[in-house]
Amino acid sequence: MKYSRRAVIAGAGAAIAATAAGCGEVVRTADPPPSGTPLGKVSAIPVGGGEIFPDAGVVVCQPEPGKFKAFSAICTHRGCKVTSVKDGQITCECHFSVFAIKDGSVTSGPAKQPLPEFGLKVDGDDIQAV
Repeated sequence: MKYSRRAVIAGAGAAIAATAAGCGEVVRTADPPPSGTPLGKVSAIPVGGGEIFPDAGVVVCQPEPGKFKAFSAICTHRGCKVTSVKDGQITCECHFSVFAIKDGSVTSGPAKQPLPEFGLKVDGDDIQAV
């Protein structure tokens, strides 16, 4: 079977475009949980670490003593759920993106966008979404 030069070039272009689309950055963000949603206990959030609350789609971290942050538990690279929080980092093991617990910024990719930050309220030992 003989293909025209035009068909070969068009096919190669389509293959390159499909490959590039498959490797592109896909930013998917979760909606914050409704205000008042209980997220967990202060006593369960270690300094320099955090806890993932998959049902709420939230990661709660304590970057420094008494300071708490909440971020989306959905990685901004391909939409996987993050898998661990320790040593000042939130990790997504799908493609090994790593985010800082202090602000959700990307510390190593392939993710290019930070984790969205959500509001939270600390009341005694209780942490709630706001």
